[in-house]
Amino acid sequence: MYKVEKEFHGRTLSIETGTIAKQAGGAVMVRQGDTIVLVTACCGAKKEGDFLPLTVDYVEKTYAAGKIPGGFFKREGKLSERETLTSRLIDRPCRPLFPEGFSNEVQVVATVLSADEHNDPDILAVCGASAALTLSELPFEGPLAAVRVGRLNGKLLINPTREQIKSCDINMVVAGSRDAIVMVEGGAAEASEADVIDALFYAHSELQTLIAMQNELKSKAGKPAMEWEKKERDQALVTAVRKQAESKLKKALKNTEKLARRDAVAAVVDELIAALCDEKAEDYDEKCGQVKVAFEELQWELVRKMIAYDKVRLDGRDYTTVRPISIQTGFLPRVHGSAVFTRGETQAIVAVTLGTQQEAQRLDSLAGEEYKEFMLHYNFPPFSVGETKPMRGPGRREIGHGVLAERAVKQIMPKSEEFSYVVRIVSEITESNGSSSMASVCGSSLALMDAGVPVKSSVAGVAMGLVKQDEHFVVLTDILGDEDDLGDMDFKVCGTRKGVTALQMDIKIKGLDRAILEKAMAQAREGRLHILGEMDKAISATRPELSRYAPKVITLKIKTDKIRDVIGPGGKTIRSITESCGVKIDVEDDGTVRIFCVDPEKANEALKIVKSLTEEAEVGRIYTGVVTKITDFGAFVEILPGTSGLLHISQIADRRINQVSDVLSEGDQVTVKVLDVDRQGKIRLSRREALAELEARTAGN
Repeated sequence: MYKVEKEFHGRTLSIETGTIAKQAGGAVMVRQGDTIVLVTACCGAKKEGDFLPLTVDYVEKTYAAGKIPGGFFKREGKLSERETLTSRLIDRPCRPLFPEGFSNEVQVVATVLSADEHNDPDILAVCGASAALTLSELPFEGPLAAVRVGRLNGKLLINPTREQIKSCDINMVVAGSRDAIVMVEGGAAEASEADVIDALFYAHSELQTLIAMQNELKSKAGKPAMEWEKKERDQALVTAVRKQAESKLKKALKNTEKLARRDAVAAVVDELIAALCDEKAEDYDEKCGQVKVAFEELQWELVRKMIAYDKVRLDGRDYTTVRPISIQTGFLPRVHGSAVFTRGETQAIVAVTLGTQQEAQRLDSLAGEEYKEFMLHYNFPPFSVGETKPMRGPGRREIGHGVLAERAVKQIMPKSEEFSYVVRIVSEITESNGSSSMASVCGSSLALMDAGVPVKSSVAGVAMGLVKQDEHFVVLTDILGDEDDLGDMDFKVCGTRKGVTALQMDIKIKGLDRAILEKAMAQAREGRLHILGEMDKAISATRPELSRYAPKVITLKIKTDKIRDVIGPGGKTIRSITESCGVKIDVEDDGTVRIFCVDPEKANEALKIVKSLTEEAEVGRIYTGVVTKITDFGAFVEILPGTSGLLHISQIADRRINQVSDVLSEGDQVTVKVLDVDRQGKIRLSRREALAELEARTAGN
């Protein structure tokens, strides 16, 4: 066994190898506190093509937290949303560190074996993936490491505990190599750009300790790198492609519209294949592949040169201009709030639905059960890019984009005590040419205002790109899809006028210094403020009333010992109210009762019933009750549902009576006045005083 161990920001962090999963190419156990993650890396067969077939799976075993899985099968099934997001968190920084042309299958599996309540396993999984790849025979150009950086009461923290994270106003995962930041994922409570940059570079400096630990472990237990050969290129074919295609490709790239440019570029490729590949030859398919690869390299070079040196972007914009924006609110007539946000050739239809607490999403994770009251879902159908493919539910990319937008928008949502609804937002991407997740952020903000949700402010997002040629670089605002594919950075920044609420960054180059990041953040702020200005022209404040199709909510507070009266045996009472009045009722443990209904009259009807069930006797008030029991010393009268008081024989009439039964019988309706309610809740009633008071009122009129 080989092990390295360090005190890292107040807690011991260790990485060990050599005892578990010894047949894997690389395997490590990463531990902090009682949280343990096993991470393995294995190399498979070589695949055709230049794309790296890397698969990453992060799996949380419920036994790690001493729990049994829910559901019928009682075992772990497909990856949860959290597991999917963490898998992406591992994949994104690791993928760029494999050499170009390496096409063997690679699988990384991170398994949470033990989980405590303080140390989040996701960061350990990212570091463990790098360590496993570094120790294996794979040609991984690492190591890298990741930390979570938070800010609590103005102080930056590395890997804050789960409890601390809840109070942090900055919460970001930062992954980096020895030389540069390579990935960022996180959010903030409207933090300034300067504070975000300080947090990023503080995180990068601190993660160097974890990189040093991996290098130390590699020196003890690392395997020799495998031998692999990058596929030799047919230089004569490459030269022929460049000679025949360069001028035609330059002309095709002058099309400023995405589909026209795509079709023109495809026509050049078809012409090349027809000219350079013999359909009858045995190596036709292989040669076609080589032509396409050579053509893609040429396109990469021409586009980057055009942007960096000719100062011309694919759609004709300069570096800082945001594409034209058009907005329509109230687009869908029956939903609770909606908006269409179009920026250039990217478009999102966003719908808001308001629901009851019963419709909150229940999350069952290692950290325990919780309920999610705000959800944002992102859908990317194939028609949005003019393609055809099977639709099999949301993929990892759709889940990731949805959570990024959700993180950005959540910061402007009112607190649950101020707005009693569960909110679901759905963004349907109907056109896409870059920045569809940012269009979802903008559309969500607009749709929330259209729905009448009392948000704190508007929020917008913009995607930034980078083209770096040697020492020369340019930062691009509001990037196109092709600029993302052919550029060096995809940096999404979301926020309000006040500050940043979410950001996501993926870097394709090995170096990103502070000057580039500062320029990108400043340029993103300018773009965001421009977009917010355009959004304000459409709707600058939330609508004063909710949609007439949204459920109305009435909130009241009852004593906790009255909750059982509203619920009834086996839920019988509350079911009766909801069915008879056509409402939904939420009852919380603290006695808060919320009644939801589109029809205000039915909601008020349900309110009266709930009040009658939970109302308490008021001293001095007159009630009409029903005699439930006769005794020698008086009668018991139910003045409220489930609430009875004693009407003493002396208080029945203004004269002396011998027997209660001379005046009252069980089932009689009787008017009584509450004289007193003692500490035990016993109620004294008087029919005599009630009748006298009513007679006086009549005489006064």
